[in-house]
Amino acid sequence: MAELPILPTTVIGSYPRPKWLREAIRLNKAGKLSDEELTEAFNDAALSVLHDHYVAGIDVPTDGEVKRDEMVEYFAERLKGFRFYGPVRVWGTAYYVKPAVVSKIEYLRPLLVDEFLYTKSISYTDNFKITITGPYTLAYWSYNEFYRTRKDLVFDLAKVINQELHNLVNVGAKIIQIDEPAIHSTKEDIDWAIEAVNESLKGIDAKLVMHICYGDYRIIAPYLNEFNVDQINFALKIYDYKYLDLFKKYDYNKEIGVGVIDVHNRRIESPEEVKKDILSVINYFEPNKIWINPDCGLKLLPRSIAFQKMVSMVKGTQMVREELKKKGYTDTISLR
Repeated sequence: MAELPILPTTVIGSYPRPKWLREAIRLNKAGKLSDEELTEAFNDAALSVLHDHYVAGIDVPTDGEVKRDEMVEYFAERLKGFRFYGPVRVWGTAYYVKPAVVSKIEYLRPLLVDEFLYTKSISYTDNFKITITGPYTLAYWSYNEFYRTRKDLVFDLAKVINQELHNLVNVGAKIIQIDEPAIHSTKEDIDWAIEAVNESLKGIDAKLVMHICYGDYRIIAPYLNEFNVDQINFALKIYDYKYLDLFKKYDYNKEIGVGVIDVHNRRIESPEEVKKDILSVINYFEPNKIWINPDCGLKLLPRSIAFQKMVSMVKGTQMVREELKKKGYTDTISLR
């Protein structure tokens, strides 16, 4: 069974695209760079991101999702049933091209298998993570112009996500993260939304992680143990960890991924600050059930700042590991 250091460090998924990749994408759209050359640029960028993660000391890296423009748009482009109208603002100056569902959702071909296999070929560890947007968030962040209800749409999306996850496991995926940042957007949907997420995970033999970030965790907290995942990671730094009391109130009993880096602030947290935050989290959860991560993806930060934030996160975690060692904790934990 694979092992990781206690308090494993990871990223949520996305990482800043190198400036030269953004230029390659522009040139490809202008017809001045071939698709083959763009693929090479994407692959080089994934290698570059993994190198950053390696140098920073991340235990469970990703490829930075550098081959994806956006977490909904990427999948909508590759499934039958979606159409695009134009960009909408997410927050600040961040936009995404919001898709509309105009016919029945159908799975046409693997969505992430090639990405996974390339990452596997270049990763410095077998314990890397592949991420996929969950069915509720895909539906909630799209216009529904075909299905009678959002629920009907979500369950059809759950079927295609499940098919993709089976394909990923078949090629060797060991750690899969399903991203559901919208899951706590509408209280009235919670019961069936949990059912749909679990449907998307049915029969998947891998370490399953779910990402939830930003919003009112009071909506979802009573139901967290109902998700069929091994771990849920949360944005917590931005809320000064106030929701830890809420999670304890509802006896949350899975692994917890603790956001200790604010990805919406360019201030670089010090290792000492990260150490202090992790020690406070240990008052709520056993160290062998805690993973350490940023609040969310790092893609909107300048690359140099994203890198330094990871370095601080790892150094702060290492400080806490030394203290735990003195208290008799083991150095490692099992992956599953």
